[in-house]
Amino acid sequence: MARWLFKQEPDCYSFGNLEKDGETIWDGVANPLARKHLRAAQVGDQVLFYHTGKEKSVIGVMEIVGAADGDSTDALKVRFVKRLPHPVTLAAIKADPAFADWELVRQSRLSVMPVSDALWNRVVAMAGGESKASEPAAAEKPAKEVATKTAVAKAGGKRKGPPGRKVRPGGRSSQTINLKT
Repeated sequence: MARWLFKQEPDCYSFGNLEKDGETIWDGVANPLARKHLRAAQVGDQVLFYHTGKEKSVIGVMEIVGAADGDSTDALKVRFVKRLPHPVTLAAIKADPAFADWELVRQSRLSVMPVSDALWNRVVAMAGGESKASEPAAAEKPAKEVATKTAVAKAGGKRKGPPGRKVRPGGRSSQTINLKT
């Protein structure tokens, strides 16, 4: 099992949205290296969810549960696992020499990156959680009907993002994101 960190602007799709939705499609990654990492991720891999923008912190854990429906090789289905007891800020990570060579510190624009077991355990410990090499995934949630962002908007959903643009985790906004209704 590999470990990853995925970044997302919380105004577009926050960890709170994932917690509420249960699962979502993660796509829209534009950077070639980030796309390479996204393609390398496998079912069962765990992912740290990182809020970019003003928050700049690791918020929670999600798990890769499958490939996205369709032909895209650059999209994965992820599900909520748990919220960390306390967010781990980028400032705290940068202050710790153990993280000096991590892409989060060295390549700030990279939105998908690998996380070694040692760094994973350190982040989880800094958050006040258990730092085991392998954490059990959350129990399966019942499948819910999936709708496009357009259907959510018509139903009065409150998704943030630039007017006239479809907002998805991963950053790019040219396609739709599947949401729970």
